[in-house]
Amino acid sequence: MTEKKSKKWVVAAVVFIVLAVLPLMLPLFRVSLIGKYMCFAIVALGLDMIWGYTGIMSLGHGVYFGLGAYAMAMYLKLEASGGGLPDFMTWSGFDALPFWWVPFGNAGFAFAMIVVVPVVVAVVIGLLTFLNRIRGVYFTILSQALAMILSVLLIGCQQYTGGSNGLTDFDTLLGLPLDAPATKLALYYVTLAVLVALFALCSVLVGRRVGKILIAIRDSENRVRFTGYNTALFKVFVYALSAAIAGIAGALYVSQVGIITPSDVAVSPSIEMIIWVAIGGKGTLAGPVLGALLVNGVKTFASEGFPDLWSYGLGLVCVLVILFLPGGLMSIKDVPARFRAWRSRRAGAENIPELEQEGGRA
Repeated sequence: MTEKKSKKWVVAAVVFIVLAVLPLMLPLFRVSLIGKYMCFAIVALGLDMIWGYTGIMSLGHGVYFGLGAYAMAMYLKLEASGGGLPDFMTWSGFDALPFWWVPFGNAGFAFAMIVVVPVVVAVVIGLLTFLNRIRGVYFTILSQALAMILSVLLIGCQQYTGGSNGLTDFDTLLGLPLDAPATKLALYYVTLAVLVALFALCSVLVGRRVGKILIAIRDSENRVRFTGYNTALFKVFVYALSAAIAGIAGALYVSQVGIITPSDVAVSPSIEMIIWVAIGGKGTLAGPVLGALLVNGVKTFASEGFPDLWSYGLGLVCVLVILFLPGGLMSIKDVPARFRAWRSRRAGAENIPELEQEGGRA
């Protein structure tokens, strides 16, 4: 195992152990908050696969997070309605459920759609873009527009989606009361188990041949294409995998937070997801998980004490990390070496005029 891989596993193990013991020391309210942060860490993990390892920056990953979240919320809403119409449909004058809502009353179908719907959308978008060699900033803008379109669509279809109020007022999950402390604790550990499992899956993929090809695509896609690989299919695969991971995160998020709205799938949350990865350290897997947990933890405490200033602080931290820690928090141990290298370059630059003067006198 290389030093880089060893460091990744050590950081991940420490983070997972701390997360496992935190419920023993914190009140239930804080435990629920950390459970939400773990959902964001799952999203960051998927984003790292497409951005950190493949070089595809997506500013619209809130779309897949939202699709998974709405799939779970539809099931929870139907369960809370006891087989009847959701309240917002009654207000809209519906007499019966829309046909495409009906299957979501089945838990198995709803759980499957949490993954299937984001993957199908990601495959369609991926095929349309990557086969046509749309990449770089053009794909980034396209993904951002996708998030904007979905949020507007969800608001406009109020009679089907709850509009700007979203879906909320959930009571039970598989018959278990969501407000019960035991259920909240169980959801916390389920989220942790999913995070660990997906981290292990991504680590295995990165260590195998497919991971090496993804890294090669990131570094020089044209060279990989000229060696005979269909880079578009690899990009579609990793994009769909990332969408599936985001959908799972969205479903876990709704179960713990109890609400999903169009604002959660808009452009701003998608940009925040990128910030988590950048601060943690893209291309490391452990870094984005750590970044999502730390950034959201600091965000909560800062907003409690300084509600008008925390967003500026987050932006400042992001700028400082990009300028002085381009490898994110995972590269913080390299700071002394980078500082020594900078001092050496500066000293060399200062000596150049002296050498030129000596050469002129000679």
